[in-house]
Amino acid sequence: MKNNSLHLITLLACISFCQVSAQPTGSVASAEKLISRINLSARGLEKVKEFSDQPAQASRLLLDYYRSRTFVKHPVDRRMRAKSLGNGASPDEIRTADNAMKHIFTGQSAYPPYFCGEDINWGTRPVPDNEWVWQLNRMNFWNAMASAYWHTGDEKYAKEWCAQLVDWTIKNPNDKEHSYAWRSIETGIRGNRWTALFQYFLDSPHFTPEVLVAFLNSCYDHAEFLMTKYSSKSNWGLMEAEGMAFIALIFPEMKNSDKWLTEAVRRLNNEIDLQVYPDGQQRELAMGYHLGCIEWFIRTYDLAFTNGKTDFFPASYVTKVQKMCEVPMKLCHPDGTNAQFGDGWAGRAGQHRKKFQEWAERFRREDFLFLATAGKEGRRPDSTAYALPYSGLYSMRSSWDQDAICMVLKCGPDGGGHCQPDNGTFELSAGGRNLMPDAGSYIYSGDPVNRNWFRQTKIHQTLTLNGSNSKYAPKQLLWKPGIHNDLLVVENKSYDNLTHRRSVFFVDKRFFVLVDEAIGSAVGDVALHFQLAPGKAIFDPKSWRVTSDFSDGYNVMVETTAQKGLEMEEEEGQVSFLYTKKEPRPAFSYRIKKTADQGNVRLITLVVPYENQTPKINVTVVGNTEIGGSKLQLEIDENGKKQFIGYTL
Repeated sequence: MKNNSLHLITLLACISFCQVSAQPTGSVASAEKLISRINLSARGLEKVKEFSDQPAQASRLLLDYYRSRTFVKHPVDRRMRAKSLGNGASPDEIRTADNAMKHIFTGQSAYPPYFCGEDINWGTRPVPDNEWVWQLNRMNFWNAMASAYWHTGDEKYAKEWCAQLVDWTIKNPNDKEHSYAWRSIETGIRGNRWTALFQYFLDSPHFTPEVLVAFLNSCYDHAEFLMTKYSSKSNWGLMEAEGMAFIALIFPEMKNSDKWLTEAVRRLNNEIDLQVYPDGQQRELAMGYHLGCIEWFIRTYDLAFTNGKTDFFPASYVTKVQKMCEVPMKLCHPDGTNAQFGDGWAGRAGQHRKKFQEWAERFRREDFLFLATAGKEGRRPDSTAYALPYSGLYSMRSSWDQDAICMVLKCGPDGGGHCQPDNGTFELSAGGRNLMPDAGSYIYSGDPVNRNWFRQTKIHQTLTLNGSNSKYAPKQLLWKPGIHNDLLVVENKSYDNLTHRRSVFFVDKRFFVLVDEAIGSAVGDVALHFQLAPGKAIFDPKSWRVTSDFSDGYNVMVETTAQKGLEMEEEEGQVSFLYTKKEPRPAFSYRIKKTADQGNVRLITLVVPYENQTPKINVTVVGNTEIGGSKLQLEIDENGKKQFIGYTL
């Protein structure tokens, strides 16, 4: 008996030793660190405080506290887990989650998923584009794993997520070697997303005290790091503030949460004034970032409001967000796609309807409801022409029908790294077809040759001098929308001693007359560039005309008035509708030499969307008006029917 008892004691001791040895290295120290970061005087933490000198027990009690805590609210409601069975994830999310289970991850989504090793290498770079590794460390696939977990109820997703979370925190200390994971933008994005993941996985038996310790310590480190980073006047600054605010609001038990929240809200209140023009447009002048900024501004507001922090934002904050929500209504094409100015992407038809529905309910806006329901409900917007004079963005459309003719034009200030030197450029759509899309941007990093090619002035629908890139120096001279005709006159001091003035006449809400004037003492090769949608085009140099050649629906005719010294030249044309994807398209220019003797230059161009037959329209200048002067009058002859349009500045 004594020997058996001795063996039993020895066996139990060995088991105990093995269990202790199996604990993650440094787990006790990590638990001690976490407990030191918690305000143990907060309500509900009495038991945790009682065992604060026993970190392992304290972390177990802290996990019990979070599982039973109800006074903190998050958009992801743990009570909805049961209702998500069978309808919590899409097939794409299930596929992404199953890949992630095998460490096959998606970084930048334009590239295929990639195996990052049995022992995950979070710095994997399968392509030269840094966007891949940066976005790998945003862990979009973790969101898919969360959705798959609630959809299926299968604990394998929770088990693997917990393992990957701990793995990431161990392998990615915030140091120079791991800077790919700790850009402030990725840190802010994780700060927001991880609070949702916490809601999804908290109740899993695989979410152990050790996982909680790793998770909360990393959240604390995220917030502390974000306190040192403030990218003012950039969308980065909003994501930094949002990440810090979400951690502060969802984990108010952390000692520095009040400090984080106060600073995050201060930044958001500051940035909405610095980044949003009075006309509602975000300063970077790219629609995708504008829409993102709406979310980054409003999500923290909503989370604070839901958790009783109603006095953190002034009423003007929400008013400015509502103004931002008007911008896609005013500037998107009739099918809901975006103009691809700067680092913008067209997207898909009807893509904003869900957002307009949300905004219609939030702001009680009948015009937003009209767009959300494709005109079936609500009230159509109050105009068919809009000017955003501070941001230099304009739209003119024939109606609010889905097949309306619409031009969106840009002549604005420098919007920073996501902007392009393209003032004067435009997009034209008709019949649901974008006939003259902007080139887009193709890629962000890893391919500077193509990145720079897509940022050239000469690949936009605007004027150049000697083919060089223009400056940002915009000015609105006249904006005069009307019942029958719309009129816009803008200028950009594009080069030293050369200003480009573009006058746009939307005649009978059917076609456009462009008057482009190169004004100033600079000399050289003046070129007026145009690009069409991908497809065939008919070039007719004798008539100075180019037409698209679609077999059905709308086409477009571009035709410039002949003058001495004018030349027409085909150019390289490319357009990118998806990241890392590009395709050829027709492109051309009208060129004329500007000499010291010749003085200023004027080019008059018809841009006519049409169905069936090519239209016959002639435009002539009435009188001997000075190029770049304060007056201009044109005679328009369409099949013998004449009308006169013009302006006095």
